[in-house]
Amino acid sequence: MKRPDAEVEALAVGWLAKAEVDVLACDSLAAPGTELWEAVAFHSQQAVEKALKALLVWHQVEFPKTHDIQRLLDLLADADPELARASVGAAALTPYGVEYRYPGEYPPVDRDSASSAQSVARQVCQEVAQRIRAG
Repeated sequence: MKRPDAEVEALAVGWLAKAEVDVLACDSLAAPGTELWEAVAFHSQQAVEKALKALLVWHQVEFPKTHDIQRLLDLLADADPELARASVGAAALTPYGVEYRYPGEYPPVDRDSASSAQSVARQVCQEVAQRIRAG
């Protein structure tokens, strides 16, 4: 694939930067003494969503306004099937970016769930960053 023009590249890098901020937020929110597991899960979902949108922008694939990670992965499947397949488990984070933002009846987020979400977010962001920065 040829490198996108400067405007597209800047937008993709901007999305990726936002994703990386969410990963840093996860680190702070999971720090001993803080341990805000629901917020860690939320920012993990946000990081994955923004990283995938960065890669979609990079590949110039249009996407709707959505928080649905599976939908974003489906859109990415043609442009980067390897990442789409490797990140399929990230779709499980979608509820953290939607339902968990509001009061409702859902299971609490525990340390293990938050840690797992954080790990997925870090992995997806690293994979996307490698692709974009290698250009």
